[in-house]
Amino acid sequence: MKNGVLKILLLVLFAAAANAAPREKLFPDDRTLGNRNAPVVLVEYFAPMCPHCAHFAATVFPEIKKAYIDTGKVLYVLRIFPLAAPDGAVAGMAKCQKPERYYDFLDLAFRKQAMWDPDGYDIPDVEAALVQLGGMAGMKPEDAKRCMHDQAEFDRLNRLADDAAKRFDIHSVPSIVLDGKVLTGGDQASWPELKTRIDALLAKAAAPQPPPQKPVHHKHHKKTKHLSSPAEPKRPSRTETK
Repeated sequence: MKNGVLKILLLVLFAAAANAAPREKLFPDDRTLGNRNAPVVLVEYFAPMCPHCAHFAATVFPEIKKAYIDTGKVLYVLRIFPLAAPDGAVAGMAKCQKPERYYDFLDLAFRKQAMWDPDGYDIPDVEAALVQLGGMAGMKPEDAKRCMHDQAEFDRLNRLADDAAKRFDIHSVPSIVLDGKVLTGGDQASWPELKTRIDALLAKAAAPQPPPQKPVHHKHHKKTKHLSSPAEPKRPSRTETK
């Protein structure tokens, strides 16, 4: 009886695992938004200096947040993929914010790229510009300077970037990892495309599980074993032994 109950439990667990979408492994220091037990995990690799990332943050991310993050359906993982030194500086400043203000600071950096981003803008003193950006977030100049030179954060970003390159062959941003697949910019990271993919994963996770088979396999199991051994000598019956 215990074996039969165990078989039922194993079948149920197997069916649930088959329906669940593969989950991206999380690092202890990952920055996340949403329900940690959400059925779908979406990872965004981005750089604060990247204009396409800023556009994604302004146009696509709010839709994802409203439809999936705020409703507990998607866990959103934010990973900075540094392209140049100012990305590390902004990351260090974001790290110094209160946890609930982390994304808000990155959003501010995106919206104010023209103030501090030397990629495409004429910024004579990037550090001074970042101090000014920090002031907009309530940071004192000395705190902003200290945070933007956080070597531990630089090491963390380099580790994440190396992992992204090795596991997903990511070399540009924005890049989205969803269900183990990498989506890079353009149409692949558009709101309609992401919505379609996320809805499909949610439907898969919510699909009804097949009913577990009844644990009545004993006779069948013995019969199969007997048929698989045709060369086994026939045992004498009771009448033959008398």
